[in-house]
Amino acid sequence: MLNIEQLQFNYTSKKKNSKNTKDKNYPENIVKNTKIMCFDLSVNTGEVLSLIGPSGSGKSTLLKLIAGFLTASNGKIEIEIENKNEAIQLLQPAKRPVTMVFQEHNLFPHLDVYTNIALGINPSLKMTMQENEAIEQALRSLDLENMQKRSPGSLSGGQRQRVALARALVREQPILLLDEPFSALGPAQREEMIGLVKTMVEKKNMCALLVSHQPNDALLASKWTAFINYGRVVKMDETANLLNKSGLEEIENYLGS
Repeated sequence: MLNIEQLQFNYTSKKKNSKNTKDKNYPENIVKNTKIMCFDLSVNTGEVLSLIGPSGSGKSTLLKLIAGFLTASNGKIEIEIENKNEAIQLLQPAKRPVTMVFQEHNLFPHLDVYTNIALGINPSLKMTMQENEAIEQALRSLDLENMQKRSPGSLSGGQRQRVALARALVREQPILLLDEPFSALGPAQREEMIGLVKTMVEKKNMCALLVSHQPNDALLASKWTAFINYGRVVKMDETANLLNKSGLEEIENYLGS
């Protein structure tokens, strides 16, 4: 299980406030606006928790805090591994038991599919027998075994996202973070990829968080969904309940009619 407790991030934006003047010596006032985000939630092992909410509400920020790309000012990120709770919020990003799949697949265009996946295990590409078998298994699981020598540029959007997912899964990390990875895909491909993610997460006993602007993605991917707004978890509930009868004005406004 992944537990997030009082995970706080202070975000300060700056905005110039000056009169319309061509005088370069005219002093400009800098207006600072500080937002305090604070998150509390948990994800069960073997499950995908969906995160929905308006743009700028803090969904991607939460993933970056878990991954260590942003530094929290307070709070705890704790993962249960082999019946032991391990706090990871002070670890450097490379040391955290986390892997992340972004909206852009981030594949290397000059490398073939096999090599792109292998980089997820070892940047030196010096593979052990067990690591090569893990790559082969990922290729088979995601129906990529006939594409391993192809370049990313020769693949469809869905196939490229399969490669990105395979690269994430071979890292064998217990936390999988998905930041709108399927937003560029059509409905059929989205449904197919979400099904693959659910299967892999259950099979490998991972804790996964999926950020999406599509409520239907949450219905397909998750038993539980968290609605985030203004840098906080407004409500976490079973997905069908959250989307159909939340009773909260913030969620109703977001979902519309």
